[in-house]
Amino acid sequence: MLRSSLAALAITALAVMPAISHASAQEQTSKTRTITIIGHGEARISPDLAVITLGVMNSAATAREALDANNAAMDSVMTALKSAGIAPNDMQTSNFTISPRYDFGQDNRQPPRVVAYDVSNTVTITVRKLETLGKVLDQVVSQGSNQINGIMFSVSNPSPTQDEARKAAVADAQRKAKLFADTAGVKLGDLVSISEVTTNPQPVPTYRKTMQAEAASSVPIAEGEQTIAVDVNIVWEID
Repeated sequence: MLRSSLAALAITALAVMPAISHASAQEQTSKTRTITIIGHGEARISPDLAVITLGVMNSAATAREALDANNAAMDSVMTALKSAGIAPNDMQTSNFTISPRYDFGQDNRQPPRVVAYDVSNTVTITVRKLETLGKVLDQVVSQGSNQINGIMFSVSNPSPTQDEARKAAVADAQRKAKLFADTAGVKLGDLVSISEVTTNPQPVPTYRKTMQAEAASSVPIAEGEQTIAVDVNIVWEID
C-alpha cells in the first residue's frame, strides 16, 4: 500500500514539474523591455522682487551707549524703508546681537579686558519694485545702515516659467528616446512612468539700462535673470 502511494506521488510530481517549468519560461518571455531617459529643460525669466538683509552696527565703551546709538540709527533706517514704500509685512528683524570686544594684550599673558561693546541689528526686507532698489539702498546707507549682507533676486510667480521648462524637458527626453531607439533598432512603445526633479533658479547676470540710467547717487544694480531648470525621468516600453 505504501509503495503504491509513493509511486502515485512521484507520477503526480513529474506531471506538475513540466507545467511549472513552462510557466516560468512563459513569465520570462513576457517581461516588458523598457528604456529610461532623463530629459532636461530650462526657461528664463526676469526677477520681479529682491530680498535684502541690511542693518546697523555700532560700537561704544559701554553696552548702553552702543545700544542707544544703534537704536537711533536703526529707527532712521526703518523710517527710510517705510518712506521708500516697503510694506510692514515685507520687513522682519533677522538678527540682533550685543557682543563685548576684548583686548588680549600683546603676549596674551594678562586676562582679557573689555574695551568696547558692539551692537548689531539687521532686518530682512523684500523690495517688490525693482526699479526703486538702487534708491532704497542709497537711502538706508544715508540714514546710517552700515551692513548690507547680500541681495537675492527672486520671482513671485514662477509657475508659468516652470511649465515652459517642463515642456522643454519632456521634448528633450522624447528626442533622446527616439534617437536611442532608432540607433538600437527598436521601437518606442507606451509610456510607463514619468517623474520630475525641479532645481532652484540660478541668476544669470545681465545689466538693465533702465536701472543704470538712475540718478548718480543711486546704487547701480544688475538684477540679471532667473534660469528655472526641470529634469524629468521618463520610462517607455520598447518592442
